Amino acid sequence: MRFVRTCYRAHDPRWAFKPTSGEGAAIRGARFNPKGVPALYLALTLMTAIKEANQGFAQRIDPCVLCSYEIDCDDIADLTTEEARGECSIALEDMACAWATALSDGERPASWPIYDRLRPRNIAGIVVPSFAPSAEMEDRNLVLWDWGPGLPHKVTVFDPTAGCRRTSCLGDNALSASDGQGRGFPGLQSTRLGEIDTETIASALIAAGHFGGGVAELLLHIAFVDLGRRGKAGAQ
Repeated sequence: MRFVRTCYRAHDPRWAFKPTSGEGAAIRGARFNPKGVPALYLALTLMTAIKEANQGFAQRIDPCVLCSYEIDCDDIADLTTEEARGECSIALEDMACAWATALSDGERPASWPIYDRLRPRNIAGIVVPSFAPSAEMEDRNLVLWDWGPGLPHKVTVFDPTAGCRRTSCLGDNALSASDGQGRGFPGLQSTRLGEIDTETIASALIAAGHFGGGVAELLLHIAFVDLGRRGKAGAQ
C-alpha cells in the first residue's frame, strides 16, 4: 500500500543531526531489523513517539529532540490487523517478542524473520503496533527499510531552520525551544524540580507548531518537566 502522512520520532540529541539515518538501529539490530540492516523507526502520533522514548517510565525520560517527518512511501505492509498478518504468515507473538533479551542471551529475536520474509518481496516498510510498555491499542509505528529523499519511498524531515544539523547535545539548558525562526523563549526556566511555568511552556509549544502540522525544535529534559500528572507541569 501507499503510506502518506506525518510521522514523528524522539531522537537522542547526540544523533539528531542525522534525523533520517537508520544507521543507529543497524549497529546491533532492533525489533524489526537484523543487525547490519539500517531501519528508520517512526511513530504515527506525537504521543506515541514520546511513549517509545519513555519506555514505561512515567516520570523519567532522557533528553530528546522531537522531529516530524512527511512520508510518501509505496510498498508498505500494514501488520496491525490479524487478517493482514495472516496474509503475510506473521504471528503477533513474534512481533511482540522480547527482542533485546534475546540479543543479550545470544539468540536471534523471533521478530527478525519478518524482515527476512518481507524484504525479498520488495516491501519497503511495515506499519506495526507499538510495543512500548505504556502503549495502547491506537498506538502505531512505521518501520522503514527502504527510504530516501525522493519517490517512491520519500521521507522528508520538517526542519526549516536546519536546527537538527546544529544539534549535537543539549548544552546547559534543561529545556529550550525555538519558534522555527531562530527566536528562543527565555521564559522557559525551571524553578524547583518538577515545577515550571506551564503558561510559558504552552505558549512556546504552540508557537513552535507542536500542536499544529509540524514539530520544530523541542529539547526536553523531563527531570524538570514532570509527566507524572501531580498537578504541576503535567502532560498537558
